[in-house]
Amino acid sequence: MKNYETVFILNPVLSEVQVKETVSKFEDFLTSKGAKMVSKEDWGLKKLAYEIQHKKSGFYHLFEYQAPAELIISLETEFRRDERIMRFLTVALDKHAVAWAERRREKLKTKA
Repeated sequence: MKNYETVFILNPVLSEVQVKETVSKFEDFLTSKGAKMVSKEDWGLKKLAYEIQHKKSGFYHLFEYQAPAELIISLETEFRRDERIMRFLTVALDKHAVAWAERRREKLKTKA
């Protein structure tokens, strides 16, 4: 299993309950298909660099997980089917990126 990181942007008109429901839907999708969640982060409502679907902001979320490569295709298909998702990006992490992500998480823990 390889390490992956997925950032996705949710529509800003969603309520807090709808945002949590959507995030848990995709987390459950990953874990039910055999992925192991390493971390997940809620970055909150952020202003977009350019408009997407006539929206100027969106709710950002980050998932870091270990999964088989075949799972990524089905995950991205689910993102495309869900109208609440405005954009997404999945990146495979090499050993240097995994180490950097661990250091970044440790830094965030010490700040909190």
